[in-house]
Amino acid sequence: MGERAFSLYDIEQFIREAGAERVTEDAVLDLEHELEKLTELLANRAIKYATHAGRKRLITKQDILLTRKPVYRSPDSLRPKARSTNATSTRDR
Repeated sequence: MGERAFSLYDIEQFIREAGAERVTEDAVLDLEHELEKLTELLANRAIKYATHAGRKRLITKQDILLTRKPVYRSPDSLRPKARSTNATSTRDR
């Protein structure tokens, strides 16, 4: 196993700051894994933006900012959108 990218203590503190009173070791390890995957995905996107801009070796803040498009969808975005109801229908016109 290689060097940890994230401190397990810090990950646990993030979870606690989010409101958890107790945190299992499995939860910390799973979040660590998700953070590593997310970081790799964002870094790869930044590299693609830099390459597209003609830079092979330099990743800029702008490349990182461009990666901000949603990676994970929030649970709210998975719900069907409610249709708006109009007082008058097209038949009434």
